[in-house]
Amino acid sequence: MPVITSIADLKALHRKRTPKMFYDYAESGSYTEQTFRENTSDFAQIRLNQRVAVDMTGRSTASTMLGQDVAMPVALAPVGLTGMQRADGEIKAARAAAKFGVPFTLSTMSICSIEDVAEHSDAPFWFQIYTLTDDDFNARTLARAKAAGCSALVITVDLQLLGQRHKDLKNGLTAPPKFTLPVMLDLATKWRWGIEMLGTKRRFFGNIVGHVESAADPASLGSWTSEKFDQALNWDRIRRLMDMWGGSVILKGILHPEDAEAAVAAGADAIVVSNHGGRQLDGALSSIRMLPSIVNAVGGRTEVWLDSGIRSGQDVLKALALGAKGVMIGRAYIHGLGAMGEAGVTTALEMIRKELDTTMALCGERRVQDLNRANLLVPNGFFDTYS
Repeated sequence: MPVITSIADLKALHRKRTPKMFYDYAESGSYTEQTFRENTSDFAQIRLNQRVAVDMTGRSTASTMLGQDVAMPVALAPVGLTGMQRADGEIKAARAAAKFGVPFTLSTMSICSIEDVAEHSDAPFWFQIYTLTDDDFNARTLARAKAAGCSALVITVDLQLLGQRHKDLKNGLTAPPKFTLPVMLDLATKWRWGIEMLGTKRRFFGNIVGHVESAADPASLGSWTSEKFDQALNWDRIRRLMDMWGGSVILKGILHPEDAEAAVAAGADAIVVSNHGGRQLDGALSSIRMLPSIVNAVGGRTEVWLDSGIRSGQDVLKALALGAKGVMIGRAYIHGLGAMGEAGVTTALEMIRKELDTTMALCGERRVQDLNRANLLVPNGFFDTYS
């Protein structure tokens, strides 16, 4: 077993151990993947301001997100097909998050169902829903999430239609995979994945198949999904979904100050600055570049979090120092899951917390709540290069 010291190490193992179509699904963006790449490369342009001779004892990464105590201000983002990265992947990720003390978010497009995760995790989790036109499905799904004890709803607002991801088309992505010759040749080298997948009954989209008449089997799911994304989405529609839920709501996919203002007006308990990991509008600015303008627009009226590009504890620190109250991670924990299952998710979280703690100390801070713009060195024009 190699020595694991970074998310990059987990990523290498993930690629080695997971079928190509599912690894590529996680590690890709839309069209040219410019935004996908810049989500991480823009973080690298921001440098850290070292301070010395400061008492660094008694440090803490503990914080809150939506009033919930967390071991660090990091939540696991909703990721579709997580149960194809590793058998029962959503259950394993939820358990790791609960034990570590951070929130887990279950995607509507998960392999394990809401009920599966609730049965196997001791802590309440968040549930993510897309803005679909099928209100009957929406209402029944939200009722299931409430019955399962989900403590918050994440509404993804930047997926009214799918951005094209070339790798998924070339790989013929399906869940479970179709046994074409290229797929079978690939699976022959992923025996560990195959053995685990044979040992579970959870191989389909558990929140949809069996819950929608017109998507009663995997073959009909693709057409149902493409037809149901709400291209007529507006803020009235979002408020209707929020009212349907009646509890804490996080709006994910905000990348413009005016949209942030509208989210606050709609009553969002938190907003997530996100470009969907570079998987929707290719050519959009990175989330970290847009964060300060959105924090300024919101002015403390709701919690602002950042998603897209987080691969380390230093990235977390940079987001917090620029005004985010928390972050969401997707690929960082998926790499751990694909590499080592539940233990890999725990490893990813431990590495992020350790790096956050060490970097915070070397920047002269003892609490994540005290991080601020003075902890960073940002290139001139970084936030206003474009207009």
